[in-house]
Amino acid sequence: MFRRHVLAAAALAAAVFALPADAQTNRIRVGVEGNYPPFSMVAPDGKLSGFDIDIANAVCAKLKSECVFVQQEFDGMIPALNARKFDMIVASMTITEERLKAVDFSDSYYSTPSRFVAKAGAFKDNKPETLKDRTIIVLRNSPRAKYLADNYPGSKVHLAARETDVYLELVAGRGDIAFGSSVVSGEAFLKKPEGRGFEQVGESFQTGLGAGVGIAVRKGDALKARIDAALKEMKADGTYRALQAKYFDFDISGES
Repeated sequence: MFRRHVLAAAALAAAVFALPADAQTNRIRVGVEGNYPPFSMVAPDGKLSGFDIDIANAVCAKLKSECVFVQQEFDGMIPALNARKFDMIVASMTITEERLKAVDFSDSYYSTPSRFVAKAGAFKDNKPETLKDRTIIVLRNSPRAKYLADNYPGSKVHLAARETDVYLELVAGRGDIAFGSSVVSGEAFLKKPEGRGFEQVGESFQTGLGAGVGIAVRKGDALKARIDAALKEMKADGTYRALQAKYFDFDISGES
């Protein structure tokens, strides 16, 4: 009899731990980076802020849950998610076919084009023939790095650990031109003192760089459908528009 009670208790405990985090504690653990302004930043007091952080908090509020933020290096985000270190990733992660093999994504919550940045007057355009034999700085393990490998075979590539490092490496002279998010280069680099004397080069573009940015969850997790519903409600009731206006004077939703 005692053994049956022990087995029943163990089965109940297993069932509880199999539930999503928010079902157990009304908290959702969110993987964030903290080094991707204006989407994710850490203040001197250690507080996280940025568009990604606000989006995560708004989604959690719609799900009547509390966000618990877990900082993680971007390269390790997906392995950490699948190791259950957190329950979803809100870290400006582009939806790609390769990543969809490992995780599920919500509907896109923003989409911005990519731009090249270099010293003012250094390049007339960003065509592959113009950048032949030149060194392009780009975030490692990113869709943009793959895009360069596929479309700029005549260029050299210098890989940076973080998106913000792309522009620090450019200033340090470790490459001739940088390739990254048009928003990050425009807002977090060119408008700052360190960006003086640099400019965006050529046209912006999205082709081949994924299907927008989404919130990642583990494969088959029912949390995805709830996040999609929350994002839809946020766009319908004005929440998304209000959050966007805190950081941008243009529409980054990719829906216009």
